[in-house]
Amino acid sequence: MATLLIVHHTPSPNCQALLEAVVSGASAPEIEGVRVVRRAALSAAVPDVLEADGYLLGTPANLGYMSGALKHFFDQVYYPCLDTTRGRPFGAYVHGGNDTTGAVRSIESVTTGLGWRPAAPPLTLTGEPGRADLEACRELGATLAAGLME
Repeated sequence: MATLLIVHHTPSPNCQALLEAVVSGASAPEIEGVRVVRRAALSAAVPDVLEADGYLLGTPANLGYMSGALKHFFDQVYYPCLDTTRGRPFGAYVHGGNDTTGAVRSIESVTTGLGWRPAAPPLTLTGEPGRADLEACRELGATLAAGLME
């Protein structure tokens, strides 16, 4: 069975709503043979990354960058996972008050270094999530999980 690892930093109700939508899509009834594992960015570790077949990253945009918690995750797993996880698919969602550009760029920089393959364009959201935003998150979760189905 394939594993999708969702690594997230969820400090606000808006980020929580996005996480729940992503998990809902990844766990949809039509997704078969994929185990969804959720880990807070500060508790995700090397074994989680090595055991997963794909990754979904969620973060707020903080001061033009990914959250410190997601950066800490990458700092912990980068070198131990560098050679083993090359080519694995990933996706990301980023929530900001008004601009997510720097956060997306920072995630793309690290995942490029890891050799991870984007399975979908990064999903960027600002302000309070509406129905369309939550649906886009569900679709992102479903896309990543469906790509891992055997």
